[in-house]
Amino acid sequence: MKKNAVFLMGLFIFSGNAFADQGSNAIKNETTELKISGYIDGSYNNLQQNFFTSNTFDRVFENAQNGFTLQQAAITFAYQPTQGFGGLVNPIMGYDTNIFAPYGFKPITEFSSQTFSIDVPQAFLQYAKNAFTVIGGRFVELAGYEVLFPTQDSNFSRSILYGYAEPFTVLGIRGTYVANDKLTLVMGINNGWDNIRDWSRTKTLELNGTYTPNSFFSFSPTIYTGQERATPQTDTGPTGWRTLVDLVATFNLNEKLSVIANYDGGWQTNAALPNGTDNRAVWQGIAAYLNYTFNDKWLTSLRGEYFNDQDGFRTGVRQAWKEVTLSLGYIPIKNTELRGEVRHDFSNVNSFTNNHGVPVRNNAQSYSLEAFYKFG
Repeated sequence: MKKNAVFLMGLFIFSGNAFADQGSNAIKNETTELKISGYIDGSYNNLQQNFFTSNTFDRVFENAQNGFTLQQAAITFAYQPTQGFGGLVNPIMGYDTNIFAPYGFKPITEFSSQTFSIDVPQAFLQYAKNAFTVIGGRFVELAGYEVLFPTQDSNFSRSILYGYAEPFTVLGIRGTYVANDKLTLVMGINNGWDNIRDWSRTKTLELNGTYTPNSFFSFSPTIYTGQERATPQTDTGPTGWRTLVDLVATFNLNEKLSVIANYDGGWQTNAALPNGTDNRAVWQGIAAYLNYTFNDKWLTSLRGEYFNDQDGFRTGVRQAWKEVTLSLGYIPIKNTELRGEVRHDFSNVNSFTNNHGVPVRNNAQSYSLEAFYKFG
C-alpha cells in the first residue's frame, strides 16, 4: 500500500514538473490536442467540534480535528477536440476521495486507510458536433457555486450547501448545447446522487442553463430530480422522489470585486428521518460570497450561509445552521497559493460535538491554513 502511494505521488510530482514550464494549459503539436493538468492541495486544520450529535461530520472534507492533511493530488488527461470524439480521465488521491467516492465503491474500505485513497470523479467519452456535445461516463454535478476541485473555490472549507444540499458526482449521459455566446443549455440522465449503480427503478434527470448577457451578470439554474433510497447510500429499502432546485447569480461589479448568491431548495417524498419514521423531508439554504482581488498577489473571500434542515434528513439533526467564513489568499509565485481561513458555525440547537460526543455545543470554531500548487 505504501509503495503504491509513493509511486502515485511520484507520478503527480513528475507530471507537474514536466508540464509546469510549458506556459499554457495545453500540450499541443500538429497531431494531438492532449491537455495534461493537475494540482496538489494540502492543509492544516484545527476544528475541535468536528461532529454533529448525529455522528455525522459537520464539515465535508476539511474535518481534521487538529492536524495536517493531503486533501487532494489530482491529474487530468483530456483530449477534447471541438469536433469529433474525445475523452477525459481525472484520477485523484488523498483524504477527500473517501468523502466523494460514490456508493458502490468506497476507497476507505478498498485501501484499508483512513487518510489515503484513490477515486476517479471524472472519466468519460465525448462527441462534439457543431454546437452540441454529448458525454457519457462519470462527471461532477452542475449545481452550486462551489466545486469538487479546491483550486477553483474561493475558500478552503466547502460551503454547507455543497456538502449537505447537493450531490458530488453523477454517472450517466449529458448533452450540452451552446445556443450562442450568451446561453448554454444542458440536459442529462444519470444513476442518481453519488452512485455507480442505479439502486432505484427511475433515473435522475438533470437540467441546467447558463445565461451571461454581459460581463457584469450571469445566472445559472439547475434541477436534479429522480428516485433515491429513503436511507442514502444504501441499496435496499423504500424509495422516495428527490428533487433539488439550485440557483446561482454572479455579479462582477468591477475587475476586482464580485458578489455571488447561491440558493438551494430540496425535498424527498419518502426519507428516513432521525425520529425513526419515513416521511417527506425538506431542506433549503442560501450562501452569499464577496470576493475581492487586491492585486496579483493578494485576494480575499467572505462567505455567509444559512441552511435549514428542518427535518434533519441531511445532517441528522433538526436545525437551522449558519456559518461565516473569512479567507485571505497569497500568491507568492505563479501557480501557487497559500490561504488562511477563519470560520465560525452556529446552530439553533446544541448539535456540535467531537468524535467522543463531548462537549455538546451550539457552535464550532475553526482555523485553517491551505497550500496548493497547480500545473498545466
